[in-house]
Amino acid sequence: MCRRCDYKKMLAANGLDPTPNRLRILEVIGANPSPMGAPEIFKTLRRTADINRVTVYRILDLLAETGLAMRLSGFGRGLIYGLAPNENHPPHPHFHCRSCGALQCLQPGILPWDVREIQ
Repeated sequence: MCRRCDYKKMLAANGLDPTPNRLRILEVIGANPSPMGAPEIFKTLRRTADINRVTVYRILDLLAETGLAMRLSGFGRGLIYGLAPNENHPPHPHFHCRSCGALQCLQPGILPWDVREIQ
């Protein structure tokens, strides 16, 4: 969980009720150092909560549609999700390793161009 983000306030600011499942999903994607696929998010949530796989997909869609989560191409692995840029998380590039398939977030400003221009 990102200690700088107030997920309840973020949901409310986007007109969404801060339901336990929405909060848990934001906490999972906010705590992970790189974007995650829905199956990984579901697996993580199932360790501590009783949640349906379809519910996870629906909430991820809702969070992406309202601008709280960012949907990225998973480079052959389907869609992956991370927190959308906000006051605590500036836009940043990602590194995809073609050998192992890992996707890592890079520090903002590490590349010599504005990533918003190429999104």
